[in-house]
Amino acid sequence: MTGLIRVVGGAILDSLEEPTRLLSARRTSPPKFAGMWEFPGGKVEAGESAENALHRELREELGIGVRLGAELDSGLEDGWPLNPSASMRVWFAEITEGVPAPLEDHDELCWVELGSEAQALNLPWIPADFPIVRSLLEVLTHEFPTRIRTR
Repeated sequence: MTGLIRVVGGAILDSLEEPTRLLSARRTSPPKFAGMWEFPGGKVEAGESAENALHRELREELGIGVRLGAELDSGLEDGWPLNPSASMRVWFAEITEGVPAPLEDHDELCWVELGSEAQALNLPWIPADFPIVRSLLEVLTHEFPTRIRTR
């Protein structure tokens, strides 16, 4: 699809080897998504690889450096559909430098316990991120650890 907006997101875990928590970020805008939770990340710029965009976005939004793990497979070439004109690719990631803070586009961060599916699913996620959360929980429950560490 031409003109598709490419977005990247980080499923930031406390550990790629033995994950117990997932970092989520609460949006401040646009108004229809303000107060909802999402995977931090953003748009891929022209000439930028998806992975480089994710590293850049996580530094800008949260002030952190990360080690990327595997991509969370959507089953679609362009990634997870966000709307008719945008899709998002999501990678598992682990913080390697910095302490996450809501520097840009967010007003709060929350570590979600992965042992409690209810806690993860009860957050008011941006609707397009909700199926990604479900898939992430499925992968972590049934396919861990190889699916998140390998690239």
